[in-house]
Amino acid sequence: EINQARLKEQATTINIEQFNGLIRDAKQNIEELIAIPSKKSIAALQTEINRLNADIAALGAVNLSSLEELANAQSRQSNLALQMTDLNEAIATLENVIQKIDSETELRLKETFNQVNQYLSEIFPIVFSGGQAKLELNDGKILDAGLVLTAQPPGKKNSSIHLLSGGEKALTALALIFALFKLNPAPFCLLDEVDAPLDDRNTEQFCELVKNMSEQTQFLFISHNKIAMEMARQLIGVTMQEQGVSKIVAVDIADAIKMGRQIKQPAI
Repeated sequence: EINQARLKEQATTINIEQFNGLIRDAKQNIEELIAIPSKKSIAALQTEINRLNADIAALGAVNLSSLEELANAQSRQSNLALQMTDLNEAIATLENVIQKIDSETELRLKETFNQVNQYLSEIFPIVFSGGQAKLELNDGKILDAGLVLTAQPPGKKNSSIHLLSGGEKALTALALIFALFKLNPAPFCLLDEVDAPLDDRNTEQFCELVKNMSEQTQFLFISHNKIAMEMARQLIGVTMQEQGVSKIVAVDIADAIKMGRQIKQPAI
């Protein structure tokens, strides 16, 4: 009996040590645990324990790789946060660049617009022997606004360019083109049948404009108009003396005039 009592004592001591270890692992206060049976019955505590065990069982098997998955998710979240920061910085940089480009473009466009208007106001009176023409902006910012061309030849008070004749429209277009061309001149300019819709008077005005512009630019123009051909310093024509055989003929106007004068001189 003494031996059996000692074995029970040892078993009880082992159980006490195990329970103390569990309490320490759970970081619970023994004084508070001792007071619990006085508040709740053993049956109520057992019922609560069974309920908690059932809730734990309902959670299913423990995912042993959950910590690794959590670490991977946190690492991915950190990378995405860095990428988001880089994207926000890039967006801010692009917006600043766009604002600078818009500001500089608006400034240069205003300068170009004013310069073209100045050249147009100089060239248009030469073409029409008076009158005025100008470019105007529609409502809105200069970067988004449209352009309206107003032209008033001498003696006319038209409110729209559509009220001009065909020749006047052509001359107005030429004045605008030459104003743009004068803004950024090139070594030569090619004109193809631009005098076709013009009458003799308008052709003379066109020739006067080309003569003024030819001081800075060499003009190559295709024309069938006699008045326009008289303006040229050198003529290059195509003739067909034989059927199906074309031949290029070049004439230097200065040499032709000298030759004509020599023919008209009386023989001594």
